[in-house]
Amino acid sequence: MKKVQRHRMLLGWFLLVGLFLLAGCDSEHRFVKRTAFKGTNQIVITFAGPVDDPWAKKMDHYAVYEKQDPDILLSLAGVALSQDKTTVTLTFQEPLNQEQPHVLSLKEILSEGKSQGTALLTAKKAYLGYLLSVLLGAMIIKNFVFTKYLGLCVFFGTSQKKSTAVGMGVTFTLVMVVSAMMSWFMYQFVLKPFRLDFLQIVVFIGLVSLSVQAVDTILRKVNPALFKAFGVYLVLVIANCIILAVPLILANNEYNALESLMLAVGAGGGFLVALFLMSSVRERLEVANVPPTYRGLPIAFITAGLFALAFMGFSGMSLF
Repeated sequence: MKKVQRHRMLLGWFLLVGLFLLAGCDSEHRFVKRTAFKGTNQIVITFAGPVDDPWAKKMDHYAVYEKQDPDILLSLAGVALSQDKTTVTLTFQEPLNQEQPHVLSLKEILSEGKSQGTALLTAKKAYLGYLLSVLLGAMIIKNFVFTKYLGLCVFFGTSQKKSTAVGMGVTFTLVMVVSAMMSWFMYQFVLKPFRLDFLQIVVFIGLVSLSVQAVDTILRKVNPALFKAFGVYLVLVIANCIILAVPLILANNEYNALESLMLAVGAGGGFLVALFLMSSVRERLEVANVPPTYRGLPIAFITAGLFALAFMGFSGMSLF
């Protein structure tokens, strides 16, 4: 029985991964099979059939730009056509920022003298890799505490003991996920359609307050000891910079539901990692021979600064 359940679980994971991969491979034009990055400065376009040589090798037929900067066209260095004439490789003069989706505008495609119409394509990383990069980017590479210095009030207030730090980290992550998904839904289906974007900060604060109040009520009933340990810091989560930054980021970047979930989990997980690391050091500092002038918050700030320097080593890292 257990073996059957294990097999079903594995099958479910494989199906989930397959859906993620397929989601990143959707064709945007009937004559284009795939668009993908290659190396550091190339984009490969695979067509469903052979394209005409004169059309394919003319650089004027391609306009490429980053999705977030449509006014800045990227300079092409060359165009190569495969022997079977189904694959075009665009080489650019400078390395591409593959963290951002790139839009390719193709003029009227010619195949065996027949027009296949124009095409507007998007080149981006494989979707599963992109989701993982959003998750790990928010958690480690662009940790909100050690690289953006957000949420420091709660961070220093609850990182004195591991038990409190872990509890706050888990609670913070739950509040983050709930509030981020509520904010995404509100932005996509209410604020954006009715052009009420200017109210997003007010609305997001309200949704965060609602989430924190729910967690406050649940903790008060389920774990009174942990509730007392948090003290006023649980209320401060409402005005925490990180928990407000995530909804603003997902709204600004037009993330979908999965991407928003990964960002929220990554930001919450990153805060948990930061709290755990800091609490581990501060517990040792309690029994260390620290000069009186540096005891308490001064040595905590110095420690946080050292962690920030260490996390700078991850900056610019590309995982997928």
